Amino acid sequence: MSDQIFDPTAGQELAPTAPVRPEAPTFAELGARPETVEALAAAGITRAFAIQEYAIPIALRGVDMIGQAPTGTGKTLGFGVPLLERVFAPAEGGDGVPQALVVVPTRELGIQVAKDLDAAGRTRGVRVLPIYGGVAYEPQIDALRKGVEILVGTPGRLMDLQKQKHLRLDRVRALVLDEADRMLDLGFLDDVEKILAMLPEDRQTMLFSATMPDPIVTLSRRFLRQPMTIHAGHTAETGPSPQTEQLVYRTHSMNKIEIVARILQAEGRGLTMIFTRTKRAADRVAEDLDFRGFAVAAVHGDLGQGARERALRAFRAGKIDILVATDVAARGLDVSGVTHVINYDCPEDQDTYTHRIGRTGRAGATGVAVTFVDWDDMPRWRIIDKTLGLEMPEPPETYHTSPHLYTDLAISRDVTGTLPTAERTRAGLSAEVEEDLGGRSRRGESGGRGPRRGERGESRGRGERRPARPASDGDAAGVPAEQAAEGEARTPRRRRRRRVGEAGAGEPTAVVSAEPSGAEPVAAAADGDPAKPRRRRRRRSGGSGPGTPAEATAD
Repeated sequence: MSDQIFDPTAGQELAPTAPVRPEAPTFAELGARPETVEALAAAGITRAFAIQEYAIPIALRGVDMIGQAPTGTGKTLGFGVPLLERVFAPAEGGDGVPQALVVVPTRELGIQVAKDLDAAGRTRGVRVLPIYGGVAYEPQIDALRKGVEILVGTPGRLMDLQKQKHLRLDRVRALVLDEADRMLDLGFLDDVEKILAMLPEDRQTMLFSATMPDPIVTLSRRFLRQPMTIHAGHTAETGPSPQTEQLVYRTHSMNKIEIVARILQAEGRGLTMIFTRTKRAADRVAEDLDFRGFAVAAVHGDLGQGARERALRAFRAGKIDILVATDVAARGLDVSGVTHVINYDCPEDQDTYTHRIGRTGRAGATGVAVTFVDWDDMPRWRIIDKTLGLEMPEPPETYHTSPHLYTDLAISRDVTGTLPTAERTRAGLSAEVEEDLGGRSRRGESGGRGPRRGERGESRGRGERRPARPASDGDAAGVPAEQAAEGEARTPRRRRRRRVGEAGAGEPTAVVSAEPSGAEPVAAAADGDPAKPRRRRRRRSGGSGPGTPAEATAD
């Protein structure tokens, strides 16, 4: 849906980029209120896509619903229009307590959905707030205090704000779980169940998912009441969009970047997304392409939220035309005008393949998807091919000199691995300013390497997690709270002895030895001149002589 409404970075509506069926019903015919129809018409949207045609009349009746549909088929308006019907704007009696909640798996999807709902409800003044991690709490808390009608949030940040008593969910009358299978993949399902338990029982619940694995089916049976199920568009089971031309090449890892550099000079290429398996590979590919003169940026889980949003804004605005991303960006990024998708690394499974190449061929538009398969990837690719019925089990061996590469993708034989200077017309990532979002930075000020996999940081490689508890006075030095509560017994060991008092004539000095954590200090007598520096001494093998005080060792 989002590629129908507007560019969220520019704040301006965009006309639909994909054709709709001339016989499709209008939103007015589907039952949307005149204010919503007016807002959509201002964006150039008058007729519904298939999932909107089926979902809106059902959802307007207030019944629970399950929608099986991928992103790019228009499902945001499918549940967004009914949500707008159920909430009261401030001028209609709304008091600012959230009346509807949309739970999403990733920050990018949350931002996009919130922008789309805000545009659709603009004529009524419906306030929509995105809640996600990686940024400071204070602006979101302030916005909640001012009042909102619709919340769009990721599970981790929603749970945190609710625990801190900043979020009220007791008046939510409509709930949407968007991309539920992605929440399962990211390990959010337990948090989602806790959020569902906080909501009033008398509510409408809508669940959308591209696939329906068993845990999602179980969730729907527990929390939805006699739901109606609709299927619309292509899904991970039925395969990618038929509007997408799929090309698969067996390539050598050392030659991939040369092939990519030529694909990026294909005739008619628009915005392009390149998917890699790892964050390091995403950075490396982006750096290589930048060196060759292409306007490119990388997006992955190690970047701070400000850096990620900066890259996405530049991509949507056309300042860069190539985005290199890991699978964290394979879902939830809804950008119009993506003509090519390149799987730089072979996807892990058929679902990943479908979601990756689903960034193009969206909402009826055409697109091209190119997948590189290394020799080691062939067993995996054959499974993907057989499952999706692609009938390409043996991709042709391809190099940057292969003639079929140029004919398949309409590439001129005159191009090289470097973009000519005359064609370097885009402003580049440096033309986009990074916003200070007030969150914890990851790579200096602009974001960088995030928390390690074992930590509960705000973002991990595959998606968002709840933020780690900020350090308090007791653990400002990085000591865990349970250790800080134990006080001095948990201080680091030091090989230093503290003199308790001056030694009297013929009297040994009392010395305290620092023991391992949790042990009691040991007092021992020490001989010798108290003015001399105390050194660690070895225990005599023969024991102490008559009249000689026993020696103690600093353990």
